[in-house]
Amino acid sequence: MTLETADTMTTPPSTTAATPDVSGMSCHGGKDELKKAASSAGKSEILAQYAADYPVGPHDQPQSMCPAFGSLRVGLRMRRTATILSGSACCVYGLTFTSHFYGARRTVGYVPFNSETLVTGKLFEDIRDAVFKLADPDLYDTIVITNLCVPTASGVPLQLLPKEINGVRIIGIDVPGFGVPTHAEAKDVLAGAMLKYAANEIRQGPVAAPRTAKSNLPTVTLLGEMFPADPVVIGRLLEPMGLAAGPVVPTREWRELFSAFDCAAVAAIHPFYTASIREFENAGRKVVGSAPVGYDGTADWLAAIGDACGVSADKIANAQNMILPAIKGALAAKPIKGRLTVSGYEGSELLVARLLIESGAEVHYVGSACPRTKWSDADREWLEARGVEVKFRASLEQDLAAMEFYKPDLAVGTTPVVQKAKQMAIPALYFTNLISARPLMGPAGAGSLAQVINAAIANKDRFDAMKDFFEGVGTGHATGIWEETPKDRPEFRAKYQGMLAARAKAEESTAT
Repeated sequence: MTLETADTMTTPPSTTAATPDVSGMSCHGGKDELKKAASSAGKSEILAQYAADYPVGPHDQPQSMCPAFGSLRVGLRMRRTATILSGSACCVYGLTFTSHFYGARRTVGYVPFNSETLVTGKLFEDIRDAVFKLADPDLYDTIVITNLCVPTASGVPLQLLPKEINGVRIIGIDVPGFGVPTHAEAKDVLAGAMLKYAANEIRQGPVAAPRTAKSNLPTVTLLGEMFPADPVVIGRLLEPMGLAAGPVVPTREWRELFSAFDCAAVAAIHPFYTASIREFENAGRKVVGSAPVGYDGTADWLAAIGDACGVSADKIANAQNMILPAIKGALAAKPIKGRLTVSGYEGSELLVARLLIESGAEVHYVGSACPRTKWSDADREWLEARGVEVKFRASLEQDLAAMEFYKPDLAVGTTPVVQKAKQMAIPALYFTNLISARPLMGPAGAGSLAQVINAAIANKDRFDAMKDFFEGVGTGHATGIWEETPKDRPEFRAKYQGMLAARAKAEESTAT
């Protein structure tokens, strides 16, 4: 296996610059100040790279969970990988709690700090000591250290850590809430950093073979987390073309990263993995967007993959002819009837919308918290050609406005969208747990959504009955049942808002 080009090492920021005191800040406020502090502390280069890789929309960024949750999950799913967080205690608590809620069964390391260790640079020394203590090659292949908001803003230079200790790889990344928009893209931050490290190992000489036997056929690396059955289905789709499914990135162990590069092409199933795509392209690998969803999506994807891998037109046509009738039959056998809006923050929203439309549903709006990239253009163009409104970097307000405008029979969306839909007596399903956690590819995906979607739409009468039952119950300031309904007092709110504004103005003038 060879990689065509080598990466150039970036120069670490100067360690002599004054460390800004950001110990009183957090990710819950002062975002602009944190950005300024991070830039002055030597993090301007990485923030600029994040801004290029993960551009925000007209609003600042989508409303979602802390982005570091994404990179944390990637590390926690890998064998022989230790994870350390450096950030405010409340942030670390929340991230570890959420990770264990989602099934993580591994300890998360934590390097705490206070104002003194943060501003004097002692925090970096504490992190360095923790890494050396943890670097046991009998236990770990890799240690991942993640700076959260405050250490990033303070310029804690993880890039100055040793690249390897006792044979254990050391990966340091910054995942601040003010630099990485969503947790889905934070997965790419860590996956890209690991791919870059693995690529340099490959360039330096022979690397360890994967634990599982590699196919003798040329492989297609799959980029983006997906339902466990989907890679198996994709492998079957590729077989008639003389190809096999390769590793899924993010991987479950380090050696799979080497196999990921040893491929004929890369399928960007999730098109926003910009850093990972850059590493594959630097290595001379072709990248193909979209995915084999539905009839049209599968036909186009097989043609694109076959072309990227140098497969003959006859073999491509044979593969299409073998699988497309089964997909058409599965779509016809389990139709979806109803009007839907779709929104989420996983990055697969456009793929789901394509599958719903080919199943017979009317989809008027698709909102994704992830950004538009050229790897999603095929899906966007397919949807827009069918009259679908597609919004990248969609805000909660845009998702809610679309739901209220189109008045769907079913809203598929994030938790607050589902909550608002149910308040409006509209059936709704949470995208992450109920939609994206299902097979989407090939014949298996063609009928996978129909049962849950149709069952949810059929619940409309129950919602209407509940709405009628609770009719007359107060909302807003009058929530509940009262003998005397409370009166709204907007003048009080205006008074105290004015007082708060005056106080803030006074504090600002005093500070200057």
